[in-house]
Amino acid sequence: MEISLIGLQNAGKTSLVNAVTTGGYSEEMIPTVGFNMRKVTKGNVTIKIWDLGGQRRFRSMWERYCRAVSAIVSLVDAADPDNLSISRSELHDLLSKPSLSGIPLSVLGNKIDKPWAVSKQDLTDQMDLKSITDREICCFMISCKNSTNIDSVIDWLVKHSKSKN
Repeated sequence: MEISLIGLQNAGKTSLVNAVTTGGYSEEMIPTVGFNMRKVTKGNVTIKIWDLGGQRRFRSMWERYCRAVSAIVSLVDAADPDNLSISRSELHDLLSKPSLSGIPLSVLGNKIDKPWAVSKQDLTDQMDLKSITDREICCFMISCKNSTNIDSVIDWLVKHSKSKN
């Protein structure tokens, strides 16, 4: 399967890729410029993960890398409430593209290890996830730092990904 990982800069996309592929976490992350691609095998499923840069200049490329994927994963910094409205508008803008219709979506609230992180309900409300009705969708609260809920995310992706057939 193939997934695209989107989100604003500093949301933790590369940290998530590392948590999934190596089980590790590093405080010393450098921002992704453009995109990176990593493959990981979980059980009998090989997952190709496109880690897409979150800086404003790269967001227009997200659609191109999301077109033919099994699922889209939107990573949101749950401990940065000031950026939730930008995350919401970027996500809804991306999902409005006809080429992405029906592709399953997983929204991940990252950095729940921080005391000021928003709750799952707040994230769901502020990201206006209930208005997304044209695809399978889920929301998980995760911590890449502590590997919290990473396995649940992978399980959901494997079960709900849009098959290429």
